[in-house]
Amino acid sequence: MLRALVLLVATMTVAACSSIPLPQFPGVYKIPIAQGNIITQEMVDQLEPGMTRRQVVFVMGTPLVRDPYHQDRWDYVFNYQPGGGERGQERMTLFFENDLLSRFEGDFEPGEDAAWSDTATSNGDTDGNS
Repeated sequence: MLRALVLLVATMTVAACSSIPLPQFPGVYKIPIAQGNIITQEMVDQLEPGMTRRQVVFVMGTPLVRDPYHQDRWDYVFNYQPGGGERGQERMTLFFENDLLSRFEGDFEPGEDAAWSDTATSNGDTDGNS
């Protein structure tokens, strides 16, 4: 009896540490996990060149990452994983010059009605705002 108990405990320990996926039980709800700053196209379209840091915080919220060594760069990151699904990530990086928003990069582009599209077409620069 003791030998069977030791064998069962050893088997359970090895199974807990294995990388073999466990079977999915039908009807078990897995919660979606979201972390970071939610970024929407509407928020990106509200950004304008020359906005102050305070105005950017009003539109986008507080940035997830403020690097103390690069204070003119703010990073917004949003990670999400639908219940049991594929993990996704969206990011935006905003750059400031003289405490005014100068450009941004990331997974979003300004819409047709956004102020960036007017600036990009008049300056001939479309690469810096992607």
